[in-house]
Amino acid sequence: MDATVASAFGHRTQHRPINRTAERIFYTGMSLVMCACVFIGFSRTYFQAGLFHAPLPLILHIHGAVFTLWMLLFTVQATLISAHRVQWHRSLGTIAFCLPPVMIVLGVIAALFAFHLGFRIGPLDPAVSLAIPLIGIAVFTIVIYASWRARRQPDAHKRLILIATMGLVAAAFGRFPWSRIGLPPAAGAATGLGSLLLLLIAYELISTRRIHRSTLWAAPLVFSSVAFAVPIGMTPAWHAFAALLDRIFGPYL
Repeated sequence: MDATVASAFGHRTQHRPINRTAERIFYTGMSLVMCACVFIGFSRTYFQAGLFHAPLPLILHIHGAVFTLWMLLFTVQATLISAHRVQWHRSLGTIAFCLPPVMIVLGVIAALFAFHLGFRIGPLDPAVSLAIPLIGIAVFTIVIYASWRARRQPDAHKRLILIATMGLVAAAFGRFPWSRIGLPPAAGAATGLGSLLLLLIAYELISTRRIHRSTLWAAPLVFSSVAFAVPIGMTPAWHAFAALLDRIFGPYL
């Protein structure tokens, strides 16, 4: 059943064998594309602002440094696989997977800190702006945990890692100059993320004639976390939740 799948009409459709060389090129290429998107998105406010000399609070500096380290590690891991250094990849992966728990905690703290200071994403009010990172972090947690559970299933593991990282890159897409074509930042983030996810889906359909089951559930989940964050953030229930979080954690920020 790995090589064939029964169709709804009772006949079998042959799957293409996986071309590992093309797969390595694709994943390495995607890692480089995402790093470029992160650099472009955060160039003005972080990287070209002097990195550690940028006029940001300390927690945001730490947050930026840790998330940048994740992007670099992701690229190194993809490159190691392309270079057939599988053992190095596994050894570094043990270290790399210490980062997501730190990233999740830092992401939540940074989001609450920005909300406490009244930070706005474009024209959105602070409570709606809070929904974008918090919902994104929650979905990142789900997908990255699933990738860890699938660490002994390479095909699922690498797809889930890639999709989880695409979700992080949505924050960079939100900082692209979308206003020049009339798009708000949140819509621009969804557009950029959707483009990355479509590249993955197109690659899978071309290379194997099917969409991997990990992609089937993780891609819609990650995209929904970006596409529906603003509508959720505009609800009275979310505003009440945001106010509660600020009452609880605000005095410590």
